[in-house]
Amino acid sequence: MKKIMLGGVLAVVAVSGAAAHCDSLDGPVVVAARAALESGNPDGVLAWVRADDEAAIHEAFLKARVVRKLGPKAAGLADTWFFETLVRVHRAGEGAPYTGLKPAGSAEEIVKKLDASIEKGGIKEVAEMISGHAEHSIYEKFEKVMELKKTAGQSVGNGRAYVAAYVEFMHYVEGVKNAVHGAAHHAEAQKEEKAEHKH
Repeated sequence: MKKIMLGGVLAVVAVSGAAAHCDSLDGPVVVAARAALESGNPDGVLAWVRADDEAAIHEAFLKARVVRKLGPKAAGLADTWFFETLVRVHRAGEGAPYTGLKPAGSAEEIVKKLDASIEKGGIKEVAEMISGHAEHSIYEKFEKVMELKKTAGQSVGNGRAYVAAYVEFMHYVEGVKNAVHGAAHHAEAQKEEKAEHKH
């Protein structure tokens, strides 16, 4: 049960929180862009876009590199333009809108913890935190439903209170279940896309 809840919550984080994370000036996309512009090697940024968008990003990268040679101010403008272009294309590949670059440090705490876990090479602390929270929430919502069920038939008001708790409980658990299913579906779709590109 804990593994299912953990998978669901992490899938939700991947879809929502991490998306915003990729917009930030200290997020992985911009960090990769900075490194690429400094080294002259675009491979690190090309990994953040779909194969179909690779040519456009490579062209933008070359243009930014040329403009950077015109001086510090030009370099700053070129860098920002390239960051925006890369993040916009990356977001489009996720089916998400581009809403501008976000300040450094603006990522949600959970996303920072996930990045730190990847750096450290261990996810146990975050996994226990998230699975514990998910399990607690499910039990809490379930207990509320069971408590209100006892008096649901005594009045319309009581019945509505029970229905509201029932709907909230169902939607919460269904949301976790759908997130798990969605994550599995997304992984399968990625495999199919890679297979198509090989042909």
